Amino acid sequence: MAGNLPVDNAHRLTKILGHQFSDNQRLAKALTHSSYSNLNSGLGGSNERMEFLGDRVLGLVIADLLLTQFSNEDEGDIARRHTALVRQEALVLVAESIGLGNYISMSLGEEDTGGRQNASILADCCEAVVAALYLDGGLAAARNFIEDKWRPMLEADLLPPKDPKTTLQEWAQSNNLPLPVYAEISRQGPDHQPVFKIEVRVEDLPPATADGSSKREAEQKAAKILLGVIKNEVD
Repeated sequence: MAGNLPVDNAHRLTKILGHQFSDNQRLAKALTHSSYSNLNSGLGGSNERMEFLGDRVLGLVIADLLLTQFSNEDEGDIARRHTALVRQEALVLVAESIGLGNYISMSLGEEDTGGRQNASILADCCEAVVAALYLDGGLAAARNFIEDKWRPMLEADLLPPKDPKTTLQEWAQSNNLPLPVYAEISRQGPDHQPVFKIEVRVEDLPPATADGSSKREAEQKAAKILLGVIKNEVD
C-alpha cells in the first residue's frame, strides 16, 4: 500500500486530472517518492515502476497526436517534436502547471532540500501519474490528461524544434569543424538524485560546462551555453 493521500488533496487533484479513480491507491502510489517509501517499508514501494510505464504511455499518446497534427511532416521532423514533448523540461512544465509538487509524499529531509521543486522528482512523478490514469481508466483516461496538458506545447512551434546538441552539431558541420565532443567531468549526489557535470568542446572555441540531473540534460545545457558563445562572437 502506498502513502495515503489526504481526502481533500485527493479530491482537488482528481479534479485537475479529470478522472475519478476507482482505486485511489493507484494515485497515492504515483505520488510516493522513494525517500518516503524508504522510511515506511510497509507501503510497498515508491512510484519508480510507475514512472517506467507512464513514460511509455506518454510516448505512445504523443506520437499519435503528432502524426495526426502534422500529417505532412516526415519521420525525422516528427521525431524531433516527440523528443521535445516527452523530455524532462516538458514534464516539469506540466507538473508545475497543476501544482503536482504539493501532492508528493516525500521525506522531510527531501522536502527541506527543495524536493517539491526538484525537476527530476517532478518529471518522474508526472510520468507516474500518467501511469496511474492508464491503470485505473485505461488509455482513454491517460490520453484525455495528456492531450489537455500537452496540446498547448504541441501547437506552440510551427517548425520542428531542434535541441541545442543538434544545433551545435549542425553548426560545426557547416563550418567544416569536427563534431562536438562531450565528456563527463564529475558526478555528485546520491544514486537516486545525481548531479552530472558535462563539458563540451568544439575546435577553436573555449569549452563549456553545465550541470544536470542526467547526462543528457547536462549535455544539452552545455551545448546551449556554447551556442550562446558562438552567437556573441558573430554579433
